[in-house]
Amino acid sequence: MAGTERKSGLKPLRYALWALVVLALAGLGWFQFVSPRTGSGSGSVADAGAAALGRGEYRLTATDGTEFSQAALKGQPSAVFFGFTHCPDVCPTTLGDVASWQEELGEDGKNLRVFFVTVDPERDTVEALREYVSWVPGVLGVSGTPEEVAKAIKAFRIYARKSPLEGGDYTMDHSSTMLLFDGNGDYAGLIGYQEDRERALASLRRLLSS
Repeated sequence: MAGTERKSGLKPLRYALWALVVLALAGLGWFQFVSPRTGSGSGSVADAGAAALGRGEYRLTATDGTEFSQAALKGQPSAVFFGFTHCPDVCPTTLGDVASWQEELGEDGKNLRVFFVTVDPERDTVEALREYVSWVPGVLGVSGTPEEVAKAIKAFRIYARKSPLEGGDYTMDHSSTMLLFDGNGDYAGLIGYQEDRERALASLRRLLSS
């Protein structure tokens, strides 16, 4: 009798533990696949704030001589990612991915504007960026004063921090996510760093057809 009571008493506890597991998995799924992320690690942006991405008073200069501002996101679909020319891996890898996507998208890819915004304006002049992105069709480098770059970083909710190196040099830690915007300049999703090729292309095709 006592054994039966103990077993029946464990059932509610077991159900409660399973419920917690389900909730935890659901939360993880939301964090990884639904909630927009702008960081290379665990950073995230709530849905309520996603609509504000890219909106601010920043005014930078693109490598084609045009102004990069909130208004520049309107007119046609855009992809925006932040990096710097001294980046050892993430930035050249992402540029390589963009070149691959453009080749796959063909004529449709010509309707996509890609902006590479520096997080290191002290070293990345417009001229330096022009050379850096010149090998990838459709990519415009973007730079400006440190103050205007800081405004853009805040507007896009990007993480960027100077990290000192030995000998007085430095590198930049920064977000690796590519943010997508539709023709109205509204946030339309993201592509994570080294995301599966087919998933990335599917996101871009949806963006271009919207």
